[in-house]
Amino acid sequence: MNKITIFFLLSILSSTLVFSQAPKKPTSGDIYESIQKLNFLGTVLYVAAHPDDENTRLISYFANDVKARTAYLSLTRGDGGQNLIGPEIRELLGVIRTQELLAARKIDGGEQFFTRANDFGYSKHPDETLEIWNEEEVLKDVVAVIRKFKPDVIVNRFNHTTPGTTHGHHTASAMLSVNAFDLAADKNYKTHLKNDEVWQTKRMFYNTSWWFYGSQENFEKADKTNLIDVEIGTYYQQKGLSNSEIASLSRSQHQSQGFGNTGSRGDLTEYLEFIKGDFPKNKNVFDGIDTTWNRLKGGKQIAKILTDVEKNYDFKNPAASIPQLVAAYKLIQNLEDAYWKELKTDEIKNIIAACSGLYLEAVADNSITTKTSKNTITIEAINRSNSNINLKSVTIQPLNIVENTAVALTNNTSHKFSVDVEVSSEVNNTFPYWLHTKGTMGMYEVSNKELISLPETPREIKAEFLLDFNGITIPFTKDVVYKYNDPVKGEVYQPFEVLPEVSAAFTEKVHIFADGASQKIAIKVKALKANLKGNLSLNIPEGWNVSPTNFDFNLTQKGAEQSFQFNVSPPKNQSEGFIASIIKIDGKTYTDELVEVDYNHIPFQSVVMPSEAKVVRLNIEKKGQVIGYIQGAGDVIPTSLRQIGYTVVELNEDEVTPEKLQNFDAVVLGIRTYNTSDRAKFYQDNLHNYVKNGGTLIVQYNTNRGLKVAKVAPYPLSLSRDRVTDENSEVRILKANHELLNYPNKISKEDFNGWVQERGLYFPNEWDSNYEAILSMNDKNETPKNGSLLVAKYGEGNFIYTGLSFFRELPAGVSGAYKLFANMLSIGKNNVEKPLKN
Repeated sequence: MNKITIFFLLSILSSTLVFSQAPKKPTSGDIYESIQKLNFLGTVLYVAAHPDDENTRLISYFANDVKARTAYLSLTRGDGGQNLIGPEIRELLGVIRTQELLAARKIDGGEQFFTRANDFGYSKHPDETLEIWNEEEVLKDVVAVIRKFKPDVIVNRFNHTTPGTTHGHHTASAMLSVNAFDLAADKNYKTHLKNDEVWQTKRMFYNTSWWFYGSQENFEKADKTNLIDVEIGTYYQQKGLSNSEIASLSRSQHQSQGFGNTGSRGDLTEYLEFIKGDFPKNKNVFDGIDTTWNRLKGGKQIAKILTDVEKNYDFKNPAASIPQLVAAYKLIQNLEDAYWKELKTDEIKNIIAACSGLYLEAVADNSITTKTSKNTITIEAINRSNSNINLKSVTIQPLNIVENTAVALTNNTSHKFSVDVEVSSEVNNTFPYWLHTKGTMGMYEVSNKELISLPETPREIKAEFLLDFNGITIPFTKDVVYKYNDPVKGEVYQPFEVLPEVSAAFTEKVHIFADGASQKIAIKVKALKANLKGNLSLNIPEGWNVSPTNFDFNLTQKGAEQSFQFNVSPPKNQSEGFIASIIKIDGKTYTDELVEVDYNHIPFQSVVMPSEAKVVRLNIEKKGQVIGYIQGAGDVIPTSLRQIGYTVVELNEDEVTPEKLQNFDAVVLGIRTYNTSDRAKFYQDNLHNYVKNGGTLIVQYNTNRGLKVAKVAPYPLSLSRDRVTDENSEVRILKANHELLNYPNKISKEDFNGWVQERGLYFPNEWDSNYEAILSMNDKNETPKNGSLLVAKYGEGNFIYTGLSFFRELPAGVSGAYKLFANMLSIGKNNVEKPLKN
């Protein structure tokens, strides 16, 4: 899954690459900005629904210009969106988008939080959203974030007073935020937090703009009494970037959504509409809030030291500030306010390390370990300054392995040694915590409540370096990581993962049994530790049979894999269900598989999910055999079509030629091909001529923004944003006698049962009279949408445009979707099949 990404090597990133856990290497200018931030004691929380909803311009402004502690609370992880860079959808897409948000925050300077809400797909009203999400539980999560983060100011991205005018998740995020503003200060309201201390935020705003008013003209006429205008076009001399340029780099991390963004320069204004709390008299967001050290008991003496550090900072010799910074560190330990004590302790420790040029690292000899496994961790410590620093000890937590080093860290001298460790059985696994237990359509289940709101699973195995600065002892903690040298990328960092000791993965996630014949189902067992002996079996639905019933395996090397094939026989009648793998080793049972997600713009991800595959006994007929498939944004429909016996040839852009096309019984364009294929405008005529000469062309959904072609079909049609989000909405058949609904499979309303997430999206809303609309559907209280499936004769062939979500339904094993897609591929083949014209 190698993806090409252009990286901007900027000091703002604080590290050369986004690869996981790469050590930060701040410049002298970065250190100075950190000192400025250390002297600002104010917080801002930005709230919205999804990854990419956040206004990175405003987040960057608060973090880099104001110097406030700034965070984004995204209620969901974006699991229900589309993926423009690969085939991952649902949970795996949520993992990708989580990491994209973290990459964005590394650039704009913010932090990241989530709730347990699951992005179940597009919702047209907040009432539906809140019902599916479990409103009370998500509200508790929002309140918990406020109580833990303690924002002075909250900014909502969306309006809470206009339900039904935008995505239901958007409005719901604002409604929950508004309610949480008051509940966070209510001592009678309880959340999952152990330290459930109440917090009163000073004020709340809505981040409005002319766009929400419909036009610039409407916005100019609007009453702006409650509006604060914020100039956010600041140019940061030390960074060599404007605030908007930083924001564009941040937003460009949302690669799975195709949100690459070009930076702008010059004046730029954002608008904040007052909602709740104390109205700022001078129209300053932090009006009336003491953002200096004076807000804390015992803060004045700290302020005196750190103000002098900031005033007299030597850009050529940051280490000159270390004695005062260490003195301030000691005073911070005496603060009574636990929140600010913890926060400012972390900040000043990072500054001390940066001023010292400290390089502290703990690297494991493998990227993956398991409980009770042995590993070697290499410790490295370097002081790259003239400061008097001694390394007293290194402790590997939570394994309680202590190396008492008592070594002086002289300037630029590397101190390196290795520690052998055995991972305790009490150490928790590190894969995404919200995927440990299967949740509901709208909520993730999280058993460890203390993890709720965190962007990723904390790494428990850490190295604590105890350093002495002229008699003042300061601990520095680093996650244990794994790194290696790639011949192209150079030094690459990966997380050090603690995972189950074995994985069993089905080669195919859906198996369609088109008749009563048995099929071989392959499973690959992978050892994540050496010398694994065990037994593999299947849990199958009632009425299905499997032989043999189990296999023994013996994998002697870590990373070794072995494939097994079970012969699975379906029942006589139509049936569907899930088969699951069961591995037993030394009395323990394992039922999961390891899924690895590898893209250059995010850290390597190890995801553990239930090992299962759907089996469907389906009476299905098809005509034609060889299908050409042109991928767009990425989907796995070719794999699904092979399941029902088609030979699918995936074409690259240079292969869409008349000579190639005449070999296919039908050609299918993947989702958003006309949004993603730059060469589509050159080969589209070949596709239309293929249809004219007797072929079948199926074009799946595109959006009307960012089209690479002048038209998406041979006859005129207009794409819209019409969609049907309720997967259970009624489907009405408009052309009951049409070939698409009768040959070779009879399609009825029952074939639209069991669909997942949605019916379809971005339907055409206007089309030429040559098209026939086959189906009608709509969400509750909406007008009928008839553009989900359009078919037209074009020359001697057939052209089909569909916005139905086959890219979700086929991988989910929805039987009716398979039958309908087979009919689409079979259209025009009811009689004796004729060869295409040359």
